Parts: sequence; C-alpha cells; structure tokens
Amino acid sequence: MGFELRKKKKYKGAERFAERIRSMQEEAKAALQKVQEDMKQYADRERGEVEEYRVGNLVLVSTKDLKYQMAEKRTEKFTE
Repeated sequence: MGFELRKKKKYKGAERFAERIRSMQEEAKAALQKVQEDMKQYADRERGEVEEYRVGNLVLVSTKDLKYQMAEKRTEKFTE
C-alpha cells in the first residue's frame, strides 16, 4: 500500500497527562463527597421525627386552595 502504520509506542507526556487527570478526578470526587456529607448534616439538623399515620386516624386537611381546583365540581367532601 502507499503508507505504513505507526508503531505503537508509549508516550511519556501522555502518561503524565493521564495521571494528572486521574489525580484531579480523585480530588474532585473527594471534595464532592465531603460537601455531600456536610449538606446532609445541615439538612438533618432541621428535620424531625415523622409521625406514622394508620387507617382510622383523624387528620386535619387544609382546604384553603382546594376551591380553586374544584370550581366546576362543588363537593363538600373535605369540609367536615
């Protein structure tokens, strides 16, 4: 044919570049993990225990915005 393929060689500059990219990626992963843990800690501070509701429990339902959604169908189901 009219051309010859290059022989595969190891390029030191490419290896150094790849290693630098890998180390930057590891640093970024570690930083993201730390930020994620910090955000979880701050979010969990504000959270409280959740009540578990069972069938038959009485609950209060707000109907403040309900009338706008049900303008065509008037239902008194939630007003008791």
